[in-house]
Amino acid sequence: MRGENTKQSSMLMLMSPETRVPGTHPLRAIKKLADAALSQLSPVFDAMYASTGRPSIPPERLLKSMLLIALYTVRSERQFCEQLDYNLLFRWFLDLDMEEPSFDPTVFTKNRDRLVVSDAAGEFFRAVVGQAKAAGLMSREHFSVDGTLIDAWASLKSFQKKGSSKDEPPPDDRGNPSVDFHGEKRSNETHESTTDPDAKLARKGKGKEAKLSYSAHALIENRNCLLVDFQMDEADGHAERRSALEMLDENLPGQGRITVAGDKGYDTRDFVDDCRQRNVTPHVAQNAHKRRRSAIDVRTTRQPGYAISQRFRKRIEEVFGWMKTVGNFRKTRFRGFGANQIAAYMVGAAYNLLRVARLLAAPA
Repeated sequence: MRGENTKQSSMLMLMSPETRVPGTHPLRAIKKLADAALSQLSPVFDAMYASTGRPSIPPERLLKSMLLIALYTVRSERQFCEQLDYNLLFRWFLDLDMEEPSFDPTVFTKNRDRLVVSDAAGEFFRAVVGQAKAAGLMSREHFSVDGTLIDAWASLKSFQKKGSSKDEPPPDDRGNPSVDFHGEKRSNETHESTTDPDAKLARKGKGKEAKLSYSAHALIENRNCLLVDFQMDEADGHAERRSALEMLDENLPGQGRITVAGDKGYDTRDFVDDCRQRNVTPHVAQNAHKRRRSAIDVRTTRQPGYAISQRFRKRIEEVFGWMKTVGNFRKTRFRGFGANQIAAYMVGAAYNLLRVARLLAAPA
């Protein structure tokens, strides 16, 4: 029988978002893990806010909102605040009932800026890593490092000579002026972006175009490809090796001998020596050209573990691929190191939560 299209809605309805989310929905496991990690950060959140004044967006909801933005590839915070008004799944994840209003985009942004000072996003990321360690999902001996470029939220037209006046009117359109770059030599030593001075001009390889970029660096363990650390740095050509050593010092101090795999960019004498001083065996790919000698020799490459590390280190590209496609982190939406580091931590936490939830649900 054909059903009727009744346009009159019910006068009384009692419903909560909890009843609309299926019990087998994959976001349920992620919510449970995220809530457990956030419960450990209550002292950090108490130090962020004054005891008096108007209540703001709870920091727990703020961080979980950034998780949803990464998990569901939401284009912007403004679009997320709009979707939160009618998306029952988002409201359930944030513990919002049906009557509570959505977030104001400007208030959301102002509250997110507080995370820069308090490092709450970093604490949350480290809490998620601690959950994976407690569950026995992370290797304690074998790791990999790599870096990638993240496009900055700035145009090449903003890359101007240092010290130039920002008040000079453009020759034609102020919002999108016509600029002729031909014949002009530009470098990070003489020029900087007026939109985002922290962004640097960089290119991925020979023959590639140069873009204003940041560099993102990941340290993963080789068992389940989980992130141990994820840091943003300048795109200056030396950030990969510098950030790799910093992440090793911060996350793996005082452990027994471990291995760290990497691509050819890490095959330098200083990086290999610094790793060995830290009781770290560098399983980096050999960069042996006709006029260049690799920093590691057959004493390292003949070991069976070297070939295993070289095979597993390529999985870090899958992490970067997820972040740039699903996590929408191919091009940053923020300016400055502080805001971009928060975004990196939250995208990394979203990836780890998704992986941990799947691993815990898999049969033994």
